[in-house]
Amino acid sequence: MAYAIDKKSTGFYNLIEFKADPTVIAKLEVNYRRDEKVLRYITVKLDKYAAEYAVKRRNKWAEKAAKKED
Repeated sequence: MAYAIDKKSTGFYNLIEFKADPTVIAKLEVNYRRDEKVLRYITVKLDKYAAEYAVKRRNKWAEKAAKKED
């Protein structure tokens, strides 16, 4: 990590992309706050250009993975 959080200098980062109603996001964030194992989190909404880029990036990775399997 860039700096220590609660005297911890290592950790895991996760990127999760999903579509959901705002009520689901609110419940998810409440659960993140309650879980003492989650030190930091951030929830962002992608604009349409960022969402399109994410789809292109996933497709590119999928093509590379398919080529490796052949």
